[in-house]
Amino acid sequence: MSQSTAETSTRTRRGVTDLFTAGGRLAAIPRKAARREQLLVHLAETLFAADRAYTEPEVNELLLTVHEDCAALRRYLVIAGHLTRTRDGSGYRRATTTL
Repeated sequence: MSQSTAETSTRTRRGVTDLFTAGGRLAAIPRKAARREQLLVHLAETLFAADRAYTEPEVNELLLTVHEDCAALRRYLVIAGHLTRTRDGSGYRRATTTL
């Protein structure tokens, strides 16, 4: 990871900590697009390995660790391009980013 990528990642993590309760749960999914994008970057980086495929139940299980509305989070992650989904919806991967 480049220094600028590492710095951005650190700023993003620091910027989303106020969204979580002391127990590590997401208090609410942000309504503002920019704030939600920060959260989605954080979730993609912390919950999903870059080199692994996930089934939909595995994605749901991981997202349920932070919020009960795993379907909304999964949908936001796919729409924002942080997770890719197979055509039939059975498989997911963390999207690779190029700088």
